Formats: sequence, C-alpha cells, structure tokens
Amino acid sequence: MQDIFNIRHSLSHVMAQAVKEIYGDVKLAIGPAIDNGFYYDFDLSTTILPEDLEKIENKMKEIIKKDFDFTQSFMTKEEAKKFFANEPYKLELIDGIQDEKVSIYTSGDFVDLCAGPHVEKSQELRNAAFKLTNIAGAYWRGDSKNKMLQRIYAVCFSSKEELKKYLFEIEEAKRRDHRKLGPELDLFFLDDTAPGMPYWLPHGLKMYNKLLAFWREEHESRGYQEFSGPQLNSRKLWETSGHWAHYKENMFITGDEQNPLALKPMNCPNSIMVYKQKVRSYRELPLRLASCDKIHRKEISGTLHGLFRVQTFTQDDSHNYIRDTQIKDEINEIMDIADKLYGVFGLTYKPLLSTRPEDFMGNINLWNRAEKELKEIMVERFGQDGFELNEGDGAFYGPKIDLIMTDALGRKWQTGTIQLDFQLPRNFDLTFANEKGELEVPVMVHRAIYGSFDRFIGIIIEHFAGAFPFWLSPTQVGVVPVSEKNNQYAKEIAAVLKENGISSEIDLSENGMGAKVNGYRKMKVPYTLILGEQEEQNKTISIKIRGGKQVNNIPLNKFLEICNKQNKEKTLNLVEEF
Repeated sequence: MQDIFNIRHSLSHVMAQAVKEIYGDVKLAIGPAIDNGFYYDFDLSTTILPEDLEKIENKMKEIIKKDFDFTQSFMTKEEAKKFFANEPYKLELIDGIQDEKVSIYTSGDFVDLCAGPHVEKSQELRNAAFKLTNIAGAYWRGDSKNKMLQRIYAVCFSSKEELKKYLFEIEEAKRRDHRKLGPELDLFFLDDTAPGMPYWLPHGLKMYNKLLAFWREEHESRGYQEFSGPQLNSRKLWETSGHWAHYKENMFITGDEQNPLALKPMNCPNSIMVYKQKVRSYRELPLRLASCDKIHRKEISGTLHGLFRVQTFTQDDSHNYIRDTQIKDEINEIMDIADKLYGVFGLTYKPLLSTRPEDFMGNINLWNRAEKELKEIMVERFGQDGFELNEGDGAFYGPKIDLIMTDALGRKWQTGTIQLDFQLPRNFDLTFANEKGELEVPVMVHRAIYGSFDRFIGIIIEHFAGAFPFWLSPTQVGVVPVSEKNNQYAKEIAAVLKENGISSEIDLSENGMGAKVNGYRKMKVPYTLILGEQEEQNKTISIKIRGGKQVNNIPLNKFLEICNKQNKEKTLNLVEEF
C-alpha cells in the first residue's frame, strides 16, 4: 500500500512539472496523494480546460521517460524562503513549519517543498497506470476568503486492469447518477428556491408511497404503533433532550427570543412525549412507537448533494422502550426487519458495532451487559468475521450498530442504525411499573432501517439504474394501441389493469407505435403492452419486456396473474417466460 502511495505522490510532482513546462508562469500550492490517485493545486492566469488534460498527461509521460532520481535534501527556513521567493504559497507553508530545517525534493529539473515520501527513481513510475480526470476550483487552504486555485485530479493504480476497472465504475456511476435519472424519469427535482428540499413528482411520489406502504405493512405485522408529532417544538423540549446544547447549529429556529421554536431534526423527543402520556406497565414492553414524519436539518452551504444530503426528509424512525432484560430479543427482532427490508432489493449489508466511548454516561455494568449481548448477537447472526467492531466510538448514551449496505457497484452506504440509549429516559424521567409495582427506567432503542426514505430512494435509483422491480415501479405497465382503431381495446385493457391494482399508463397520442413503445422504454417501464388488430380479435395482448424481448398473443388473465404475484411477493426480477 505504501508503494502505491509513493507512486501517486511522485506523480503529483511530475504533474506539477508538466503544468509549469506547458504554461510557464505558474504558482504552485500543494499536491498530495489521495485515495485512488492524487491532485495538485495551481495558481495561473490561463484557465485549464478539460480538453487540456490529455496534453498535460502526455507531457507527464514524456518527463517520466527521462532517467532521474527523487532525492531529498534540507534547507534552513531562511534558505528555503530565498529559494522559493517567487512561490507565495510555498512561503506561507514554510512559515507554518515548526522545525528549523525544511525538506526539499528534487526530481530531474523539478524542485518542490515536500516532506515525502516518494519513489527512488523515475523508472518506478513507468508502469504506473494513471489518468487525469477532471479540473475543479479549490480555495487555498479550504478557506473561501482565500484565492480560488485550479485543482487537477488524477486517478492512479498499480496496473492497467485496475485503472480500467475503476474508470468503468466511474462511468457506470455517472450513468446511474440519481440526480440525472430522477428528473429524466419524472421522479423528483431540486430547485434553488428550496435548497435541499426535494419536489416529489407524481411518478416519484407513487414510488415513495409504495416504499412507505411496504414499510408500514411489515412493521404493523410486528406490533409497531405509528404516531405523528408536531413539526415545531419549544426550546424547553430540545434543552431537556440535549439537542439544544449539542445540535442547535443544525436546527431551523423560529419564534421570538422569549419563546424560540425549532423544526424537529429528530423524532425521539416527540416519541418520548407520547410515552409520557400515561403510566406505563412492564406488560406493555416492548413498546414500539414508530414515526415517519418529515424532519429538517440545517446543512452547511455547499454540502447538499441530490437526495443523499438534503435539508428535509422522512426518516423511518422507531423508538422502542424495553427492559434491560429484553435487549437481546429486541435487537434480534430489529435485525430480522433489516434482513427483510434490504433483502427485497437484493441488497447486502455488514454491521458495524460501536462500543463505549470514554465520555460515556450511565451505569458501567449496564453498558458491559449491553455490549456483551450485542456482540453475542453479532457472532450468532453473522459469524466472528461477519461484522466489524469499532471500539470506543459508540454514542455517549449507549452502544450502537450501524448497517453498512453495499450496492450494485460495490459502494458502501451507511443506512440503518440501532442505538441503545440509557440516558434520554433518565433526562425525561421515564418509568414503568414492574411486577412488584416498583418504578424502573426503560432502555430506549433508537432505530431506523432505511434511515432516510429520500436518501434510500436515491441509493436504489442508482442501484437499479432506474430499472426498478415491478412492484416498486411507478408505472408498471405501458399500454400502446398500434393505431387509432385499437384505442378502445387499449382503454378496456388499461381499465382491467387498474381494477387489479396494477399501475398503468396508456398512450393515446398521435405518435406512431414505435415512438410510443420507445417512450415507455426510456421511462424504464417493466412491461409494455402492444395492442393491434390480431390482439383485439383474439382478445390477447403482446408484451414488450424491459430489456428487449417481446412475447405475442398472451391471454390477459395469465398476464394479470403474473403481475399480481409479483406485487404480492415483491419479486426482484421480471418474468420473461409467459
């Protein structure tokens, strides 16, 4: 791993040399190795364009062909300042160095202020597989008060095969980008008039509601009770919960100075208020109070990213109130739900167990017991190597399990979370009466499986590249009459589909049949029915299956049976044999 790091770091110096040789008057900033590659920041009057990257890359290869060593030497700070007198960014870096001497690296005709490490000889770079990928603006030292520099990014791997694989994945990620597919498929859009607050279009809202209905069906069958709470709560509630002290900068605050109100960034305090509405008994536990309300979180400017980072979203929260003797059973039950909800999409996940931090609160014996039970659950369900242990990174109020999901491109997403909370029940004086009539404090389990519905939809848009399973597709069946003479038959078929709860659309426009079929193809509709003279005479349908295959003269009842089965069983793949 160190070898590839040194190669990437050395190539950043070669890139800086290439840029200086091509553009002349260039001021150099920094050029580190990073995951998958390297970059360098430049200050120059010429704007580097994407089409210039190949020219810079060729110059780099030309430089690499020369035989030279990467050699380290040292200068005093004063000597270094004289040497880099025309490099203002290097001078600023030198001022920040604490040592009396600074490290300099020379590679052929190029000299840079650098602590290393690097490869020893340029020959070690000849077989490196690299490609300059893009140009971005970058403020010097990340401060918007400083000058904007031009940053050139590159990827670099040990072999051409690795580079080819990585570039393919990048192009595939672009093709699947939910920010592109969302508007193309009429699912959602974002607008500057409401930063980070999605507009859900009719097709997108259909899918959203199907996902929510599936979630509700699964949770109601397991004894969860859904409630809805206020969007605005007073400062007093957030002070008691601790959010006002620890999360205030991420909250939208309104009201007056005497009575400030905040849009809720989390559902847990509202759940607690529902719990407190009456005296609770041990017979009620586990008490599972679920909420799918909208929540709002104020994000730092520039961090918003499609549906992945928004300011308003729906979280599939539940706060489960249990006895400490019920921890193991409750966590297992929640993991069963995660298995079901992710499995429907063909998604896999790996748990990350985070244990007691140094600043933990609560009884250490309860912590020890909870951690022991969580570890036992992980080993039983996933095997000794089936989960990761993250020592000391739990929340101050309890240990937690994060669910790290893997998508079709192998990318990792932290979606679900299961957190044991010993502290909030005490902050709010929550109790229940035990078998002896004595009051005990419950343990509170914060849990979400999808996390954010909005973000999860963004993930599955990219996971399926917009070609959703039949049951989740906003339009499941497109209906296309071959000519105007077949419009009435098409209407009759569409009516039967809707009677059977199958989401369908009919195209009665003046467009030709080919254009109509192509329209549904672009919208990634699972099945498109083509209805002409022969189908009308035989009272059958012809089906164009997403992906290209077409089957002809199929009885409608057979098709309905298959569609209803896919909706009921939530199957992942389309049926291709009729």
